[in-house]
Amino acid sequence: MFDNIAPTYDRLNHLFSLSIDKAWRRRVMRKVRRMKPERVLDLATGTGDLAIKMSKRMPNAKIMGVDLSENMLAIAAEKVRRQGLEDHIALYQGDAENLELGDSSVDVVTVAFGVRNFENLERGLSEIYRTLREGGKLVVLELSVPRNRLIRWFYAQYSHRILPSIGAMISKDKRAYIYLPESIDEFPSPERFSVILQSVGFQRVKRRSQSFGVAHIYEAVK
Repeated sequence: MFDNIAPTYDRLNHLFSLSIDKAWRRRVMRKVRRMKPERVLDLATGTGDLAIKMSKRMPNAKIMGVDLSENMLAIAAEKVRRQGLEDHIALYQGDAENLELGDSSVDVVTVAFGVRNFENLERGLSEIYRTLREGGKLVVLELSVPRNRLIRWFYAQYSHRILPSIGAMISKDKRAYIYLPESIDEFPSPERFSVILQSVGFQRVKRRSQSFGVAHIYEAVK
């Protein structure tokens, strides 16, 4: 599915979020930059937007982008090449639940709009925990269902009616843009996701609502 929508993925992301997703990624980047990491794993890197943003503001960090979708990675690789970041960003095809990385091998793991696509959430988070060094941090940016009843009603109309129609028209894959809002609805609440992070071993779990609860940024420490 993600291979199919890769050519239009960036355009639709920015369109559907009114480009607010760019601001959310900047906030993640700033959180990571304050940690001054040497090795960053950007998991479910997709077309590489977050990896590129981090690389530009953290030129001394080595960033590894991993994604399961070959076509997403191809677009990411072209963006990395165009911006001359080949020496700073390495891209690999891989499964978040079976990472080919050693224990305690990275300082920070980031996941932007990817954890809700893990087939087994706990297993994926456990793999992240394994690859982080002690004291390392996980930063997750993920969409969520707003709590406010009025905002939630408008959000439901938009995500379940408008988004699938436009997404199908532009991407030619209606299934993908039906899956998107359904995956958000089915993802654990921010409170529940925080508990799951703790259950796999993470400590000092924090979360911050973005744009009236449309998204959340989570931080957790190994």
